[in-house]
Amino acid sequence: MSTPAPTAAPEPTPTADAAAAVVVRGVERVFHGAKGASVTALTGIELTVHDGEFVSLIGPSGCGKSTLLRLIADLDEPSAGDIRVFGRTARQARIDQAYGIAFQQAGLLPWRSVAANIELPLQLHGMGSAERRARVAELLDLVGLTDFARSYPDQLSGGMQQRVAIARSLAEQPRLLLMDEPFGALDEMTRERMQTELLRIRAETGAAVVFVTHSIPEAVYLSDRVVVMSPRPGRITDEIDVRLGRAAERGEDLREESAFFEGVTAVREALHGPQSSTPGTARGVDVR
Repeated sequence: MSTPAPTAAPEPTPTADAAAAVVVRGVERVFHGAKGASVTALTGIELTVHDGEFVSLIGPSGCGKSTLLRLIADLDEPSAGDIRVFGRTARQARIDQAYGIAFQQAGLLPWRSVAANIELPLQLHGMGSAERRARVAELLDLVGLTDFARSYPDQLSGGMQQRVAIARSLAEQPRLLLMDEPFGALDEMTRERMQTELLRIRAETGAAVVFVTHSIPEAVYLSDRVVVMSPRPGRITDEIDVRLGRAAERGEDLREESAFFEGVTAVREALHGPQSSTPGTARGVDVR
């Protein structure tokens, strides 16, 4: 049995959609296996991420969060529906380097220094050496690694490696950053520091962010909006607006404020139902 071709993308929709960072309309992703078996990973996905907005995708393992991120990044193709990134097809956005991307593993080249790893995308796209050096210096300062420019990945902690990966993803000044559990492999203390660092970077760059996570507190701390997904086949079941102030105003103390706990409770209930927020549940913990 042959695999059906993806549904043809319609013409770009409304100007409002073209101004948004990401617009997903009616997206489905079906994986076809041997002997006609198929698995529907995503169905009926409708999502808009506004320019400059931070949106987290959260849901149980296997619900299609990472699949959706890969579709936006044009690392995979939808079986049906349409995706636009700043009004362009996902493929054109990838060709135009309209977004940066960071994964759970930093993916640094061990034989290149920190500065050379950050410089790589600029080098690949033909930027002149003087301009590359200036841009790398800006990014090293942005992520607080100026003193480690000549170090190599194996000389860095996990958190520092992720800062290099984030700097590399921002090298070409994208207006959109796609992040797939970038802090998932870090210890809790490092993870919280990296979350605060990401808020600072976002405040300075103004980039929109689509962020995949399993952690409710992480999603609430970072986001303007948390998008809740169902078990497979993945659907968007709820969207929680998080009103904790601008990125530049959020700091470590935010995790102790009642508004943060209320956000954690709202997302937990959207994921598991009201019975999940029992009096004995520790507030702010990672409830997956």
